[in-house]
Amino acid sequence: MTTVAEVCDLFARRGGERYDEDVTQTDHALQCAALARRNGADDALVVAALLHDVGHLLDLDRGGAYAPGVDRRHEVIGVEYLAAVFPAEVTDPVLLHVEAKRYLCATEPAYSAGLSAGSQRSLAVQGGPMTAAEATAFLVRPGAEAAIRLRRWDDAGKVVGLHRPAFASYRPVLDALAGSGQRI
Repeated sequence: MTTVAEVCDLFARRGGERYDEDVTQTDHALQCAALARRNGADDALVVAALLHDVGHLLDLDRGGAYAPGVDRRHEVIGVEYLAAVFPAEVTDPVLLHVEAKRYLCATEPAYSAGLSAGSQRSLAVQGGPMTAAEATAFLVRPGAEAAIRLRRWDDAGKVVGLHRPAFASYRPVLDALAGSGQRI
């Protein structure tokens, strides 16, 4: 079973790596979590913002590597890892943050143009913008609205050299939410 200590250790070991962006995994996670806090998100959504790309770190830790044109389903890998520890309020937005990008590309014409080059590349292999039917179905899923908020922080959290709080500053909220996970 995953523990908070293991999650923190994974970031300590693999967070300094990049995954098709100019910032490290840890910088990206911390920027996203800081944006969530600044925008009044509750603790569960702050943790979701912090951990939303943990699947990339797990993939790297298991010997995977970024491969252009390949969807490694990091959102699913991440949720499978986090669900034993954290509640659905954390894991649902993590699971849906890729679909949220597809949703926003389909429903906000200017959104796609603002994506980083890495996000534009991954969008193509993740299914591209949603169809109208997919967008309607997405909105009724638990965590969809939170995933849309998370997605916007995900897009904004890629600034090289931006000052952000240390990962350890999130340990109390990680510990507070831990143990309330669900089995999947």
